Amino acid sequence: MIHRTLGRAIMTSAVLASGALLAGCNGEDASLASNAKANQPVPPKLIAAMTEKDMELQSPILVRLFKQEAELEVWKQDRSGKFALLKTYPICRWSGDLGPKTREGDRQAPEGFYNITPAQMNPRSAYYLSFNTGYPNAFDKSLGRTGSELMVHGDCSSRGCYAMTDEQIAEIYALGRESFFGGQRAFQFQAYPFHMTAANLAKHRNNPNMPFWKMIKEGNDHFEVTHQAPKVEFCEHKYVFDPAPPPGSTKPLDFNASATCPAYVVPDDIASAVREKQQQDNTELAKLISKGTPVARLNTGIDGGMNRVFAAKLPEAQTGLSDPAEPGLKLTAYSPAPGTIPPSVNPPRDSAAATVATAYEPEADATRPSSSLLAPSAPNNIFSNLARKIGFGTADTTATTATTTTQPTPAKPKTAAPKQNTPHRTTLAEKHAPATTAEKTADKAGKSKVATARPPLKPAVDAPTPATASIPSAAPVASSNSFDSRFTAFR
Repeated sequence: MIHRTLGRAIMTSAVLASGALLAGCNGEDASLASNAKANQPVPPKLIAAMTEKDMELQSPILVRLFKQEAELEVWKQDRSGKFALLKTYPICRWSGDLGPKTREGDRQAPEGFYNITPAQMNPRSAYYLSFNTGYPNAFDKSLGRTGSELMVHGDCSSRGCYAMTDEQIAEIYALGRESFFGGQRAFQFQAYPFHMTAANLAKHRNNPNMPFWKMIKEGNDHFEVTHQAPKVEFCEHKYVFDPAPPPGSTKPLDFNASATCPAYVVPDDIASAVREKQQQDNTELAKLISKGTPVARLNTGIDGGMNRVFAAKLPEAQTGLSDPAEPGLKLTAYSPAPGTIPPSVNPPRDSAAATVATAYEPEADATRPSSSLLAPSAPNNIFSNLARKIGFGTADTTATTATTTTQPTPAKPKTAAPKQNTPHRTTLAEKHAPATTAEKTADKAGKSKVATARPPLKPAVDAPTPATASIPSAAPVASSNSFDSRFTAFR
C-alpha cells in the first residue's frame, strides 16, 4: 500500500513536470516555485480538524456549493473511505440567478456536476488564486450551452463565477493541491441552487428550472446516502448517476450525452437507500405544499447573492438572492475573520421583487415539474396523493435498466425574461477586466496552469479541460502515521 501511494505521488509529479516543460515553449520565465500564493500550507487549525475527524492531509476531497445559502463545503475522505464534511466556507459573491448557466455572457454561475483536475488549478489568477469549474460539461454541450473560464476564485468579485475572499481561496486551493499529491486525479465539484431539501423544493416549485434541479437532486441523494462521490455519466441529454452494467453483461457501458442511454442498472444497495430518502422527501414536500408554503417569486431583478456574514460588514449591503440574516441571529457558524473584502466589491442590490409570496400560488401548467422526485412507491395518503397530483413522486428512475430507444425531451433552459444586471462599480482598486468582456477574461492567464512539486521546475501550462470526461469516484488513499513525509509546497 505504501508503494502504491509513492507511485501515485511520482506519477502526479511526472504529469506536472511534463506540463512545466510545455510551458517553457510559451516563454514564461518565472518559476512557480516562487509563487507564494500557490505554496501556502494548509493552516494548522485545519490540519488539527482533519486529525480529529480521522482524515489524512492528502486524502481525496469533494466540493459542494449552494447559491441560495451562499456556502461552499469541502468534504474530505476519512480513513474509513467515506467523505465527511471538513469545513463550510461562506461565499463572498456569486452572480446571476438561481438556475444553470445557458450561454456566454449571461452572468450565470453554473450548476451541475463537474470534475476538477490539476490542469484546472490556476496559481496565477488575476483573482488571487482560482480553479476552473470545467463548465461546460458533456451535458451542457449536448444542450448547446456556451460559456468558458467559469471559476471559483478570490477577490470577492463575480461576473458568472463563485467568488471567495483571498484568504478562503488560498485555503481551498491548498486542500485541492494536497489531494492531487496524495493521488487524487480529479475532485468532484457539485453546484446546486440551494440545499436540496423538501422545504426549498416547495418554495421554488413554480420555477421553470425545476426539472433540471430534480435531475441533479438525484446525484445529491446518491452522495448523501453513500458519502461517496457518485459516478457521473450523461446520455439522452440528462445526468446518470452510479450506472453499472446489467447482471451477466460483459460489454462495457458506452455513454454519449446526445445519444440513447445504454442498458444499465444502479447497484441495489445504492438504489434502495436513494428510494427511501426520496420517499421521505416527497412526503415532507407534499405536507409543506398542502399547508400553503409560500412560493418564491420569479424575475427578482437581483444579480446574484452574498453570504450574510459578508453583507453584514458592508454599509447598507444586501444578501440579494442568498438567504438574509434572521433577526437577532448570531453569526457564529463561521470563523471570526472569513477574509478581506476588497473596496471594489459590488454587493447585490435589494429589490421588492426579491420577497417571497405571502400566499400559495398554484402552479401553472407551463412551469409544473414534469418528472418525479424519484419516489416509486410512496405511501398512499393525502400527502403522497397531493405530491403525485403536482408532478412529484410518480415514477422510479433510480435503479432501472435504461433500455428505451425514445429520446426524452431535454431539460429546457429557463424562459424567464432577462433581468437588468446591476452595473459594475469601478474603483481605483478595480483590477479586473472590463465587464463587457466574456467570462474568458476571468483570469489573465487565459489557460489554467498547474503548479508543480519540489524540486523547482519550469512553469506549467495545462491542456484544456476534457470535454466529455466522466467524473470518477475518488479512490481511497493509503493511510499514513504522520504528515512528515507529505509534500508541503505546490509548485
